[in-house]
Amino acid sequence: MKIGLLVIDMQQIFLDGQKEALHVAEACEYINYVADLLRSKDHLVIHIQDTEGADETNADLLAFIPEIKVAPQDICMTKEYSNAFWKTELEQILTSNGVGLVMIAGFAAEHCVLFTYNGAIERGFTTVILQNGILSTKSDAITQTYRDRNLISHPVIKYLVT
Repeated sequence: MKIGLLVIDMQQIFLDGQKEALHVAEACEYINYVADLLRSKDHLVIHIQDTEGADETNADLLAFIPEIKVAPQDICMTKEYSNAFWKTELEQILTSNGVGLVMIAGFAAEHCVLFTYNGAIERGFTTVILQNGILSTKSDAITQTYRDRNLISHPVIKYLVT
């Protein structure tokens, strides 16, 4: 079974100015480690960029933060809704690449991460949230997102792919 890691909305527009408060470096360390591990075994890494409300004046703020490694073989796609499956080609990309397990990481736990998690489940994918790989501006949102949802840690991922 192929694995797909969805890295959601790790963009300057959302995270600049609050990286230290949100512990962005720590989350990026987990995300980058898992992404490298998956790439090394020919699994899929997809970076999803929110473009809702974007125009020419703020286009540079839509860029991914430099702490997130985007490799040449990664897929980058845009979305305009909280659920990255809504009105995008995400489901087709995952299906055509034989992905059965979808891992979700990124920003914001209580919005796009959670809505995309639910969207993946609704489409029949086995879905997990990357432990320590999600961010939020709300202090209790990460704990609430973890509650009653499937989580996966990097040692388990390493075990799955080796």
